[in-house]
Amino acid sequence: MIRITGRQLGAMAVLSALGFSGVASAYEAGDVLVRAGPTWVLPNDDSSAVHPIPGSGVSVDDGVSLGFSVTYLITPQIGVELLAALPFKHDIKGEGSLDGVDIGSVKHLPPTLTLQWYPQVGVDWVQPYVGAGVNYTTFMSEEADGELESIVGKTKISLDDSWGYALQAGADWRLNDTWFINTSLWYVDIGTEATLKTAGAGTLKTDVDINPVVVMLGAGMRF
Repeated sequence: MIRITGRQLGAMAVLSALGFSGVASAYEAGDVLVRAGPTWVLPNDDSSAVHPIPGSGVSVDDGVSLGFSVTYLITPQIGVELLAALPFKHDIKGEGSLDGVDIGSVKHLPPTLTLQWYPQVGVDWVQPYVGAGVNYTTFMSEEADGELESIVGKTKISLDDSWGYALQAGADWRLNDTWFINTSLWYVDIGTEATLKTAGAGTLKTDVDINPVVVMLGAGMRF
């Protein structure tokens, strides 16, 4: 006779209430996957000298916002994903001869279109994937810091929009046929020219390669 203890019954009741079936079916063609969660943009930035200030440069601080994506599965193994987010805000700081100077801040949106591959891994609780695609980054709400303006006078900052490639790796940690936890990682090629029009020092320019690693931790639904 099979005996079931009270503890086992309690565990089964909890799993049933949460909707954990224990087995999640594989993704199928036509599935739509929606993912969302906190997203960090971690720049690997590098810049040319701020023209015409020799030995200078700028750096871009990390930013965090809410990211979300939608994937359509063309086949069980091939999907197309559109990544979007609420605006990220970054502080811009001086380097070299401008070290310690707060330059300003900027916001950006990084919509990214990615072709993904979902390999068959022989287990039902995790589905890894990789992808490659194209990123478009648009900058907005550029503001000069008061510290910079105390040195060079009233300043207007603008950053050119950027097109570049994106590489991705991620995994869906599946709870049941509908819900999953998601971890995603991107490397994004972002390069821009920053222009500072100042009242006291004329026009200053620098090329900035931001090239961030983007990390998203969140939840997802399968439709």
